[in-house]
Amino acid sequence: QVQLVESGGGLVQAGGSLRLSCAASGNTVSINAMAWYRQGPEKQRDLVAAISSGGSTNYADSVKGRFTISRDNAKNIVYLQMNTLKPEDTAVYYCRATGPKYLVWGQGTQVTVSP
Repeated sequence: QVQLVESGGGLVQAGGSLRLSCAASGNTVSINAMAWYRQGPEKQRDLVAAISSGGSTNYADSVKGRFTISRDNAKNIVYLQMNTLKPEDTAVYYCRATGPKYLVWGQGTQVTVSP
C-alpha cells in the first residue's frame, strides 16, 4: 500500500508563490503516475498537473505557464511549484498516486490566495 502526505499550503497574496510537496511512503516502487488535483468551494475536484514515471507532464490550461510539477524519485516526493497565484487558485490541493491496481489520495492541503 502507498500513503501520501501533502504539505506547503497556506495563505498568499495574489501574484505570490507557493510550493506544495507530496511525500509518498510504503510500496513506492509500484507508483506509476502522480498528480495534483484541486477542489474549490462547491466545485468538483479537477486535475491541475500530472507527471508520469518517465517524467512526462501535462497541465490544466488554467495553470500552464504558472505551475510546474516535478518529481524526485529518489526521495519519493512530488512538488507543485505555483507562481503568479490568483484568487481563483484558492482550493484544497490533493496529491494522487496511481499504480497497477490502485489509486491513492492524500489528505489535502489548503491554498488560499487573497486579492
